[in-house]
Amino acid sequence: MTRLLHRWPGLLVLALLAVLALSGAALSVFAAAERLSAPQAAVDLSVADLVARIQSAYPGVEQIRRAPSGQITAYWFVDGTPGAAIIDPATGRGVASADPDPFERWLTNLHRSLFLGDGGRIAMAVAAALMLVLAGSGAVLVARRMGGLRHWFAPVRGSTHARLHVEIARIAVIGLMFSSLTALWMTASTFDLLPDDNGAPTYAEPSGQSGMAPAAIALLTQTPATALRALSFPYPGDASDIFTLKTDRGTGYIDQGTGALLGWADLTGWARASQTMQMLHTGQGAATLGLVLGLMALAVPLLGVTGVLIWVTGRRGRPKIRGNRPAGQAQTILLIGSEGGSTWGFAATLHRALTRAGQSVHAAPMSAFDPKRYTRAERIIVLAATYGNGDTPASARGFLDRFARFASAPAMPLAVLGFGDRSFPAYCSFAKMVCAAAEAKGWQQLLPFDTVDRQSPQDFARWGHALGAALGIGLELTHQPVVPQSRSLTLISRRDYGAEVQAPTAILRFALPQVSLWHRLTGRGFGRYQAGDLLGILPQGSSLARFYSLASGQGDGFIEIVVRKLPGGLCSGQLMALEPGDRVAAFVRANPTFHAGPGRQPLILIGAGTGVGPLAGFIRANARKRPVLLFFGMRHPQSDFLYARDFRGWQAGGRLSRLVTAISRGARPHYVQDALRAERAEVAALICNGARVMVCGGRQMAAGVAEALTDILAPVGLTPIMLKAEGRYVEDVY
Repeated sequence: MTRLLHRWPGLLVLALLAVLALSGAALSVFAAAERLSAPQAAVDLSVADLVARIQSAYPGVEQIRRAPSGQITAYWFVDGTPGAAIIDPATGRGVASADPDPFERWLTNLHRSLFLGDGGRIAMAVAAALMLVLAGSGAVLVARRMGGLRHWFAPVRGSTHARLHVEIARIAVIGLMFSSLTALWMTASTFDLLPDDNGAPTYAEPSGQSGMAPAAIALLTQTPATALRALSFPYPGDASDIFTLKTDRGTGYIDQGTGALLGWADLTGWARASQTMQMLHTGQGAATLGLVLGLMALAVPLLGVTGVLIWVTGRRGRPKIRGNRPAGQAQTILLIGSEGGSTWGFAATLHRALTRAGQSVHAAPMSAFDPKRYTRAERIIVLAATYGNGDTPASARGFLDRFARFASAPAMPLAVLGFGDRSFPAYCSFAKMVCAAAEAKGWQQLLPFDTVDRQSPQDFARWGHALGAALGIGLELTHQPVVPQSRSLTLISRRDYGAEVQAPTAILRFALPQVSLWHRLTGRGFGRYQAGDLLGILPQGSSLARFYSLASGQGDGFIEIVVRKLPGGLCSGQLMALEPGDRVAAFVRANPTFHAGPGRQPLILIGAGTGVGPLAGFIRANARKRPVLLFFGMRHPQSDFLYARDFRGWQAGGRLSRLVTAISRGARPHYVQDALRAERAEVAALICNGARVMVCGGRQMAAGVAEALTDILAPVGLTPIMLKAEGRYVEDVY
């Protein structure tokens, strides 16, 4: 529900919200400029002295106003002709015209009413209310994604536009809520919807005398000019008229003949609140805060664009689950923990089969776990993938923390199915953690824990039979993996290595296919990629893609991967058989956690064998020449020194600071972890100075690197786990 509440108002009124936000941001600049340019009254200047100075320059003055910015404006009549000017309080003379800036007036009318009068004001008030809804629901979604408020500023995973959306939102959301609330208050005040307990002014009968100089009136001499809001003079020749003094404390009524105070009305609580709300919203009197809120308002169009991209890519990457029932009406709650989207495909198959069997089913990401909403649920089924080396997948962030806050497990039984690759040591480890947490809470099992290896339809069907037996229904789960939309890539060159050490390896370079502008904007297909992302290859005779780390970015103008031929490997065998001019079906999948990033902090790159591919891509893209230290492990320099010529050129051009090699087939076998220990002083110094460590290669190599870094960093009080928590230690392990 929160996601729907956030999505549809944003999509439907994006243009209106953008106008509201951009015009508000521009107006905040005018408020700040007014504060900087307005001559300010001295703190010891009284209203009486200010009046005397202005009257000497403009004898026919009728009113003096002081804006919250400190700008003082005088209005007068001379020979029947009105005049007005911005006043320098030091001299009482005008320094600028009081006529409002035409563009500012135009912008103000646009912001308040779209030039449509009261109807436009109501429309903009509705937009402000929707912005409040979007900001509030967005804050809930960010907290849910990050795993709670205490993780609000934790590193963000996901696609570029998804990460940008969250990064902007968690900074701007408070300001947007603040601006929306103050805008709604001001609209309510404009339409007299707020209580008004001022009533008609009451004061004693004037004396009927006239002619007392303002400098002799006690209240005016006692009131500092910095407290003035407005002073209205009595109408010339009307002895029954009075001075009306408005200050930041209230309103006073003064006899023009005796100077006596005829009455005083303090500002009411509602009036003070309205003044404060206006100051906070417009920046008049709080220019710095106004500029901050204006900057936050600029986030609205950016959030809108990234939000649309998230919606578009989400619809593309996640199967459409038809007939998904609300959480409070479903018998079966289906929670999905997925990183790349494939687990959602299995969830759609299960949802469809259960619905056909007469069950009402609600499917949602694990991050939306909320047992209080499951009022009619009879069971919960969790389909959980594992990200990377045992980490939580994107759609399950915060699940374990949220579950830990419950004193006891929900009453309905639980089934957990893990998805992973059995060749990895951390096979289905996140799903196992979910099971362990459930057992610790005493959560009743619907089914014993089970797993699906490498997206096996057979494993899934077997588990489906067991689930059907537990539910007392026939359940046939026939899952057809969704084949990603691919493009045909043409090989343009290849460089071969490794034959001498019985490890045939090649650097394969493909031509970049033609990409439409829409694909570039949305990131679809080959519209946006960089080194470290994944190239999915669809081998002939298989619907299951194999993934290779990209060694190039879009700016390079080609697509490059490093492939080693594995014994019996279907995909690697087909790739190694390619010749220039041959084609292969492929697609790009983002891998944002393994990007070098735009910062200037040093990089320590560690790779062995084909793992050097994305690291070479990072170095090739290092046009800003940030410090890069590369540790590269190979079997023999005469056989598989990948990118040897390129490394020399990149060093000469400043893109690579230093290269340290480790040779495992020499007289003295030497591995990258040994090379790290030999350079422990430089490695520790770089990490202490903010360096980021990026590791790519086989599992055993990665484990050895982690062990070596643990030893190297122990004397300085750091560990790889601490660096991971800061986003400064990332792995791409296979």
